[in-house]
Amino acid sequence: MILKGRPISPGRAEGRVVKVGEAFSFLGGVNGSTGDLVGREGNIAGKAFAFPKGKGSTVGSFVVYDLMVHGKAPAALINREAETIVTTGAVISSVPMVDSVDIGLLEDGDDVVVDGDSGTVEIRGLPLVRVASSAVVSGGRVLLLKRPMGAKSFPGAWSLAAGKIEPGEEPEAAARREVFEETGIRVGEPFASLPPILVRGGGTMWEVHPFAYLAEGAAPSLNHENTEFAWALPGDVGARGEILVPKTRDVVLEMTGAAGR
Repeated sequence: MILKGRPISPGRAEGRVVKVGEAFSFLGGVNGSTGDLVGREGNIAGKAFAFPKGKGSTVGSFVVYDLMVHGKAPAALINREAETIVTTGAVISSVPMVDSVDIGLLEDGDDVVVDGDSGTVEIRGLPLVRVASSAVVSGGRVLLLKRPMGAKSFPGAWSLAAGKIEPGEEPEAAARREVFEETGIRVGEPFASLPPILVRGGGTMWEVHPFAYLAEGAAPSLNHENTEFAWALPGDVGARGEILVPKTRDVVLEMTGAAGR
């Protein structure tokens, strides 16, 4: 599984991911002599260190260099958004670096290859499964389905009508088939669709093909794959704190035109 990003600092490195979920400052955030993270568990020496972006003092660049001098530098750096401090530290320390990567698709312990020349991050041993996901709209409201607690993926979460795309099957045909199988609703042509997006669910990467259909007056009849259904205005999807399959709200808002409202 290869994530395409942007090359920042050249070189190629392999390592296990250590991930921090918020902006990170090398000054005060890591021990420059040992690679131990400060205030949290973990050591970044020889690891692929992933975090959204850098922050803090420009001295942070020299902390990266200090790590390199002590033989404790990270094998590679992966960012969502590169900024000057981290970029400078990576370059002067010859640490491969890539940005424009969705950090949410990485998990601690992932075995990765970071290519700072091509701007890619390869996650080894992670299967990719193609699925279609459909927003069924009636009366301006979107149909949400609740997955059972025993589901193999995203147990107990609310989602759109979704399922695997069979070999040789077109994504839109799979979308219509899954809507009918899960809800008993027959839909026609989609009124909206989006390019495929990636969603991480534990040990699987899901390539999701989103579609949206009008089904005025539809009355869902659920099969065994879901336990409940609800109709929600696009802006209310996920707004009440319910657990959603990742990126469901974003997909709904964009396809229904509600994202900018």
